Amino acid sequence: MRGFRLLVAVSAALLVLSGCGGKQNGGGQSAGPGGAKLPKIDKLASLGPGEGAVNIVAWAGYAENGSNDPKVDWVTPFEKQTGCKANVKTAGTSDEMVTLMKTGDYDVVSASGDASLRLIYGGVVAPVNTDLMSNYKDVFDGLKNKAWNSVNGIAYGIPHGRGANLLMYRTDVVKPAPTSWSVVFDPNSPYKGKVTAYDSPIYIADAALYLMKTKPELGIKNPYALDDKQFTAAVDLLKAQNKVVGEYWSDYTKEVQAFKAGNSVVGTTWQVIDNLAKADQTPVEAVLPTEGATGWSDTWMIAAKAKHPNCAYLWMNHIISPEANAAVAEWFGEAPSNRLACAKTADPQHCATYHADDEEYYSHVWYWTTPVEDCLDGRTDVKCKDYSEWTKAWTSIKG
Repeated sequence: MRGFRLLVAVSAALLVLSGCGGKQNGGGQSAGPGGAKLPKIDKLASLGPGEGAVNIVAWAGYAENGSNDPKVDWVTPFEKQTGCKANVKTAGTSDEMVTLMKTGDYDVVSASGDASLRLIYGGVVAPVNTDLMSNYKDVFDGLKNKAWNSVNGIAYGIPHGRGANLLMYRTDVVKPAPTSWSVVFDPNSPYKGKVTAYDSPIYIADAALYLMKTKPELGIKNPYALDDKQFTAAVDLLKAQNKVVGEYWSDYTKEVQAFKAGNSVVGTTWQVIDNLAKADQTPVEAVLPTEGATGWSDTWMIAAKAKHPNCAYLWMNHIISPEANAAVAEWFGEAPSNRLACAKTADPQHCATYHADDEEYYSHVWYWTTPVEDCLDGRTDVKCKDYSEWTKAWTSIKG
C-alpha cells in the first residue's frame, strides 16, 4: 500500500493533527478564539504573473516531490507548468504551523481545523478568491463554506480532503461486533486496559458527540459548541473513560502495532489504519457508529501578506486539480476533495473505500473545528468553552 511507505514520515506530522473541521453546519461565527474579532483583509482581485517561487507549510505527505518515492511526485509537474519553485516546510503540529505562518516567511499552509480559525482571526491568512481557481468548481459541495474554512459566508481556504474518525475493533476479541461508541465509554468494560483513544484536546468532541446522542437533556447541538454544563459532562465522561484506556495514540503507526500485538482491541481509528492493519493480517474491522463520528478536513490557506501570492494561488489550484488531488489522497490515505479525482486514482476502489462521494455518509461526521467563545451552534445567550479551555481540561483528563 502506498500509505505504508510514508508511515514514518507521516507519523510525525500527525502527532497533533487535532483539528480539521465541523460537519454539515455552515461557516459563520462573529468572534474567534478568545473573543477575537474578524480583521478586515482583502482577497486577491486578479492573478498576475508568477513570482518564481512559493513557500509552503504542509503536513508530511501533502507536497511530495519524488524524494520519498520517485513515483510519487506532484510538486515537480507544478514547478514545470508554472515556473514557481515550491519550497516546502513540513510541520509536525498545528501549533507549529501557526507559529511558522506568523513569521511572514510562508505563503500557503495546509491548516487543520484547530489552526484555521486562529489563523483567520489572528489576521495571518486572507480570504480566498475562489473565482481565480478553475478547479474549485469541482470540489464537493459538502466541503465548501464550512465552519473551519469560512466565516460569515466568506471562504478562507480551499478544501484538501477528508476522513472520519471510526471505531475499530479486533474481531477475534470484541464480541458481539460493536455498533456504538458505548463500547469505549463503558466504565465496566470487559476490555479494560485495552481500550484506546485519540491523544488530543479535540477528542473532547468525541465525548460530546456521544452525549449529544445518549443524553439529549444536555442540549448539545454541536460537539464543538459546549457551554459550561455541557463541557463539564464531556470532561467527566472522559475522566471515567481514562480508567479503562490502556493507551492514548497520536502516532498512527503505533496504533497499527498496538492492535496487531493485542495491546489495544477497541477504540478510535482512521480508515488508513484499518487498511494497514488488515494488510498486516490483523483481524480488525472499522465502522461508523450509530451516533456518527468526528472527522477531519484540512484547508489550504494563503497568508495575508504573502510574498508570492500569484504562485500561491497557482499552487492551491494545482493541489486540488484532479490529478494532484487523486495522487495526494491515495498516498496519504484520505478522500479527495475534487470529485473528478476519483477517476484518476490508481486504485479504482479508492474513493469507495474512503466514501469520497458519499454525502450521506459524511452527513454523520462532525469535522474538527476550533472551539470558540461565540457558540458555533448559534446560541447567543451563553459563552462556549474555547480551545484554550479544552487544552487545560485535556491535561486533567489524562491525569
